[in-house]
Amino acid sequence: MKIKPITSTTRDAVYQALKEQILMLDLLPGTGISEKEISVQFGVSRTPVRESFVQLSQEGLLDIYPQRGTVVSLIDLERVEEARFIREQLERAVISLACESFPADSLQQLRTNLAYQQVSMSEKDFKKMFELDEAFHRTIFEGCRKLNTWAIIQQVNVHLNRTRMLRLAADHRWDELYEQHEQMVDAIEHHEAGKAEQVMNTHLHLTVTDQTVLKEKFPTYFK
Repeated sequence: MKIKPITSTTRDAVYQALKEQILMLDLLPGTGISEKEISVQFGVSRTPVRESFVQLSQEGLLDIYPQRGTVVSLIDLERVEEARFIREQLERAVISLACESFPADSLQQLRTNLAYQQVSMSEKDFKKMFELDEAFHRTIFEGCRKLNTWAIIQQVNVHLNRTRMLRLAADHRWDELYEQHEQMVDAIEHHEAGKAEQVMNTHLHLTVTDQTVLKEKFPTYFK
């Protein structure tokens, strides 16, 4: 895999690629990696790789052990819970706004997204399902003209997203997720703010319920 950045620096390109591999479980928690192998894989010098390692370490995604090596960090459930808490407060507020006023084209985007979710469910494509899930929630923020708020969520969301991705990969029964998304769209369309907030609250608390199951199934992935 060659990194050929167009608008980003080489370091940023390597950083984004590694971060995506960690999120998408291409690099599992506890996996050892080295500057040399990553520089060869991406076709770059070691300097941008080293700088990317430092940045990912600062975000809690890599653990760097001098003289011993670098490993993908185990999932820290305290960080996961804090990210969920932040996201819950902001998403409930934004979906309430959406129930007051929401563009018709944005509502159609949500319904189109739901149709694609059904395809992903039939194909059991967990990576695509995750992307659609993210796009669904982002569309609500965009329709409410709150994309800066969405950007704030993304700064802390990666730890929560690792558990979300693991859940999708481990269990292909996604009906509950889909049905909650569908209920959100209906609540927005019918201006039912109370219902929308309640569904969003339940939706984001699924990660709390899932944690026990995931820890039992993948004990070596968690701190």
